[in-house]
Amino acid sequence: MIKLPLWTSPKLLLTVECVGEVVAREMVYLFAAKSFRNAKQVAAYLGLIPKLNESGAFKGRTTLSKSGPSRIRAKLYLASVCDASTHNSQIKSQRDRLIRAGKTKMQALCAAMRKLVQMCFRVIKNQTEYQV
Repeated sequence: MIKLPLWTSPKLLLTVECVGEVVAREMVYLFAAKSFRNAKQVAAYLGLIPKLNESGAFKGRTTLSKSGPSRIRAKLYLASVCDASTHNSQIKSQRDRLIRAGKTKMQALCAAMRKLVQMCFRVIKNQTEYQV
């Protein structure tokens, strides 16, 4: 489990492309308040995992689970829409690959949000600047 040192500041997260001061601050608060073993747990806590949504003839549809704090999810959404899909090369290539595979733009955007969380988790876990 990751427990943040007391000296961790949002400045380390600012090395991730498209993570601004607000997202960095929220992520540091989140990692300081909760203990996560891996990035999957963070994504699940934030509600960024797919949930199967079926009823009768309505089959095979998935949506985000949206369990967890919506204020952090909203900030990640704005970071993904405004910056990550255009400026971050890893997220941009992932988005293009998913759209070519037949996913909708919203599904690709949700994947970008999750990827951004994974990048932040890696930076905090290793306590090093982000490297591509």
